[in-house]
Amino acid sequence: MAAGKGTRMKSKLPKVLHPLAGRALVHHVLATAAEVGARHAVLITGHGAEQVEAACGPDSGVGAGLQLQCVRQEPQLGTGHAVQQAMPVLPDDGIVVVLSGDVPLTQVQTLRELIALSEGDKLALLTLQLDNPMGYGRIVRDGGGDNAPVRAIVEQKDASAEQLAIREIYSGIMAVPARLLKTWLARLDNNNAQKEYYLTDIVRFAVADGVPVLAHRITDAVQVAGVNSPVQLAELERACQLRQANRLMEQGVRIADPARFDLRGDLQCGQDVAIDVNCIFEGKVVLGDDVRIGANCVIANAQIAAGAVIHPFTHIDGEKQGVKVGEGALIGPFARLRPGADLGPQVHIGNFVEVKNSTLARGAKANHLAYLGDATVGERVNYGAGSITANYDGAFKHRTTIEADVHVGSNCVLIAPVTIGAGGTIGGGSTISKDTAPETLSVARGKQVSIPGWKRPRK
Repeated sequence: MAAGKGTRMKSKLPKVLHPLAGRALVHHVLATAAEVGARHAVLITGHGAEQVEAACGPDSGVGAGLQLQCVRQEPQLGTGHAVQQAMPVLPDDGIVVVLSGDVPLTQVQTLRELIALSEGDKLALLTLQLDNPMGYGRIVRDGGGDNAPVRAIVEQKDASAEQLAIREIYSGIMAVPARLLKTWLARLDNNNAQKEYYLTDIVRFAVADGVPVLAHRITDAVQVAGVNSPVQLAELERACQLRQANRLMEQGVRIADPARFDLRGDLQCGQDVAIDVNCIFEGKVVLGDDVRIGANCVIANAQIAAGAVIHPFTHIDGEKQGVKVGEGALIGPFARLRPGADLGPQVHIGNFVEVKNSTLARGAKANHLAYLGDATVGERVNYGAGSITANYDGAFKHRTTIEADVHVGSNCVLIAPVTIGAGGTIGGGSTISKDTAPETLSVARGKQVSIPGWKRPRK
């Protein structure tokens, strides 16, 4: 269900598209459905329907292998009315699992257990015991015992004083045979305080029809926590990040402070990886054995090989092309690696150095205040401070080739396309626009002139 407006979010963006750990809330839910093994998913949209449907379309990459169909709930007349819109497109021979697009962290195993409880002929509800059940529908059992059959779910606004004292709540998640659900949905009415069609009313229909209503009670509130406001979104973000950090630490990753760790994609780590505080990982990131990530780094879509050290405040973003960092490389602090940066083993990229769409072979160094764009750099090159490859002529990009063992002095401009021959030296302050021969010193700068007694203008 993804039709709600999300008024308390106070945002133009539909609630279910707000990001959690780098993915839209509804994307988390669809990914879970795919992992459970659903053969068919129906996305019920309403407010912001076009945006939501576009964000979950075939190009979104959400729920790989999941057959997804969208239906609209217009107007929004309650949860029962929402599910009614999906019924015509669902076959009768399956179990329907009802999920909410703003409840993103339900675990796959929990849903599998819920489906198993339904067994194809029972109504199974996911419930939770809360110290403060305010706002949730209460689980009313026959006889009141913890293991007694469920008799009804009573919404907060319709509950009596006695029912409001109940602390077991309905999570909004259920598993129910489709053939039974269709008959019960047809019997819904809106005789309640909200004048809405409640999905929870099917419980009393099941009881009346003699169908067992069972509850799968869990203790992890995060799994059923929904998002209705920016405050709740932030709280769930931290809960999600802590869960991800714990999973990585259980695999052996050393995270300096789980409360200051953010994973907004997929992070794969080798053995003895260490991550300092305030680091953000986005997209797909692979860290090899013994990699060390310094504090305050942002790393997206990158492969970092064994033994590499990423010093603090480094920014790496491979976007679609990716970034590769070789074994034992030293990067940063305050370095920037952009799409297409491919650094070989033992490469050094120092402070305030930017590399884009460039290959650096083993042992090449650019230690400070430099730019390498659209360049091929050979082994053991030393690239001086303040030097740049001038790769753009205003219309097209051109490539610079710096062959092995070249030394480029400080404050040089290499105007592409140009090749610097192996073993050559470029004198500091040179502007090089022509190819240079191997093993030569090339200097291209204006002759120094000193004028004795010259005075600066004064006001």
